[in-house]
Amino acid sequence: MYSTHEIFSKMPASAATQLFSHVADNEKALMKATIDTLCKQRKLRPVFVERKPKAERFAWLRDALGRKQNEGVGAHLLQIWLVGTQKQLLCDFLDGLGIAHDEHGTVEELPASPEKAKLAEVVNTLLEKHDPAVVAVYLHAFLATSDADWTSLDELLAEDARLKLA
Repeated sequence: MYSTHEIFSKMPASAATQLFSHVADNEKALMKATIDTLCKQRKLRPVFVERKPKAERFAWLRDALGRKQNEGVGAHLLQIWLVGTQKQLLCDFLDGLGIAHDEHGTVEELPASPEKAKLAEVVNTLLEKHDPAVVAVYLHAFLATSDADWTSLDELLAEDARLKLA
């Protein structure tokens, strides 16, 4: 199982671009606070990052969030992005497993690890219906940011090449 900073360091560029674009466009104060925080750690002035072209800025953010010290910041950004833009993916995953959730795809309490065969079936459906890079990031983030001890998902992520981040 990857930690949040490892997810960022291995995240496909397409998923990182979607994440940072969403935060930059819809959560301007959060993006500014994130850049400020990351720049302070590296003793940089935020203006140097803010003035970079979007692709370079996003690459810098992805690199910075790929460091262990930024685990909490990365987890927060992942959650904001997933709940903000990937509600259907979250709901499809939970519905496929028969887990009750709210309209945003959030759960009060997760059940025990589902059977691996059922999980594989749900993941196959997700990969057909949604962007595979985003599905992979979501499933890794699900394990990294929840208290769930889902060994079946951990095994599936390790075995299924379609779910590899690196």
